[in-house]
Amino acid sequence: MSSSAFKTPQRLSLSDGKTVALRIRKSRRARRMILRALPFGAGAELVLPPGVGAAEGLDFARRRAGWIQSRIEEQPPRAPFADGVEIPFLGGSLTIRHCPQLRGVVRCEGSELCIAGGTAHLPRRVADWLKARAREKITPCAHGMAEHLGRRVKRIGLRDPRTRWGSCSAQGGLSFSWRLVLAPVPVLEYVVAHETAHLVEHNHSPAFWGVVEKLVGDPSEQRQWLRRFGPELHRYG
Repeated sequence: MSSSAFKTPQRLSLSDGKTVALRIRKSRRARRMILRALPFGAGAELVLPPGVGAAEGLDFARRRAGWIQSRIEEQPPRAPFADGVEIPFLGGSLTIRHCPQLRGVVRCEGSELCIAGGTAHLPRRVADWLKARAREKITPCAHGMAEHLGRRVKRIGLRDPRTRWGSCSAQGGLSFSWRLVLAPVPVLEYVVAHETAHLVEHNHSPAFWGVVEKLVGDPSEQRQWLRRFGPELHRYG
């Protein structure tokens, strides 16, 4: 199988006759093949360790198609941004309200997020508001942590990745999932600390975790929260 298998998702047939997208990627850190269901309609991901080709990995995934199907079926339904939907927000919750006569675009009033304008614009306006709040929260947090470590952040980006909450480039740029604004504040701060720590230690060695603890203390509870509840953040929107 050509290297294009790593660029274009394959189709994986399930036992019910349906197919899902299967994303294949290489990982220098992986010690074995890893197959996982991606959140809410994104299909599945296959991680290959060094020395394992795409053809071997695809055969591995096909033999476990039933397992993937069961994991996909266990996922809770999506929660679109719509009138009356409750969404998590920095450890609390907000209920989306469509307020067509409201002046302005979006207004947060107590536990309600009021959205002006037509219904067709509501999902985008909710997403834009959440992304803006994520940037407001993450940007000063990252710069403050970097300054504490004697480092400088060159750039901060917000994206919507399916399999990671943040990343740090070799050039000192940090990237984060805007969905962190749906998580409790200590979880958001831990992810910022994790990526900022990579400005000092470009690995996950004991020294790296020492830097993380210097920034936010023991992150065990936050890591456990992400493992347990993180995938559910992708059901919103």
